[in-house]
Amino acid sequence: MERGNVLVIGNSGVGKSTLINAVLGENKAETGFGTKGTTEELQIYDSEEIPFRLVDTVGFEPSFLKARKAGNAVRKWSKASAKEGHEDNKINVIWFCVDGTAKKLFEETLKSLSRATRMWGSVPIIVVITKSYGEPDRVENVEMVNQAFDEQKEGTKKPSAIIPVVASSYTINDTTIVPPEGITELIDATNELMPEGIKAGDNDVYKYKLKRKRVFAQSIVGISTAAGVTVGAVPIPFADAALLAPIELGEIRALSRLYEIDKNEKSSAFLNRIIEVGTVGVAAKAAINGLKAIPGVNLAASVINAIVAGAFVAAIGQASIFAFEKIYTGEKSLEDLDWITKLIENQLSNQFVEKVMTVIQNIQENDDTKDNSKSIGSMIMPLFAKDELETE
Repeated sequence: MERGNVLVIGNSGVGKSTLINAVLGENKAETGFGTKGTTEELQIYDSEEIPFRLVDTVGFEPSFLKARKAGNAVRKWSKASAKEGHEDNKINVIWFCVDGTAKKLFEETLKSLSRATRMWGSVPIIVVITKSYGEPDRVENVEMVNQAFDEQKEGTKKPSAIIPVVASSYTINDTTIVPPEGITELIDATNELMPEGIKAGDNDVYKYKLKRKRVFAQSIVGISTAAGVTVGAVPIPFADAALLAPIELGEIRALSRLYEIDKNEKSSAFLNRIIEVGTVGVAAKAAINGLKAIPGVNLAASVINAIVAGAFVAAIGQASIFAFEKIYTGEKSLEDLDWITKLIENQLSNQFVEKVMTVIQNIQENDDTKDNSKSIGSMIMPLFAKDELETE
């Protein structure tokens, strides 16, 4: 597939690397898919699943000399790549990356970045506002970017899009997780600005976005499971799944936002049903009663409590991913309350106790993990993966 090229520029610390990993896939960026350009100022990232490369101007700063150096590097890369047989290596889209937490720097940063890219006057620009953690901040940041462009001299090209993003799950506390935001919108917008013949089909982009959502969703459940493990490690017997409701509610809200579940009466009823069945419903109580029958093991009560708590959070999270994806793809609707009830009950069935026992046995065999919430969480997560769920 022919590739377009996206120039990624922004000050050091703005989060370009995290953004690139979020768009292309973390493992790809970290395991050698990024290849050096013809100079040390560039890093080129590629993917077989989307129709554009990301040309990262490593070390870019909004000063005249460094901007000129970055510009020269891009021109050299384009010429060298063309000689190697690439049909078209010109820059097709520019991502201006600005830090959403550094609001006072917006105006001057955008002016400097705009000056640095004048050589590509006809290339469409997307302003990517990184670290946009809160909805009020996103609205304010978009207004600030618009104002900064409006205050530049007449004739200055306006951005084709302004997209606030959160490139990786951000934990505020045990019960509040900010999910990745804006990444799939950025992929959509970039693809739309690509020339005909390079642009990917809607179905291909949709499939790729779904894959990215799955990765982000697993990150959210992983963070929540580790939080459950930490909270569950209490010196009293774990006897009430409702104690985990705040963590599960934060987990479910983050996942629902990731999968673009509308905030309306139907979505509220759907989310409430997940919480109800998973915390105070018959299935949750049956699971707790089953856990009381676990035979004595050579682990402290706090470790067992932690495993049980993490297992509850993971079970609810993985079932929620399965459910939200079905809704996102149109296979199920928010009105299917009986279906989501059965799905959660299935996660907390007799096999739930068996899975908890599997983790306990694994930890007994690996003593180094018993005091590490992330390690315990990583053992729990695969046992409740959505691929193990029954659809009916």
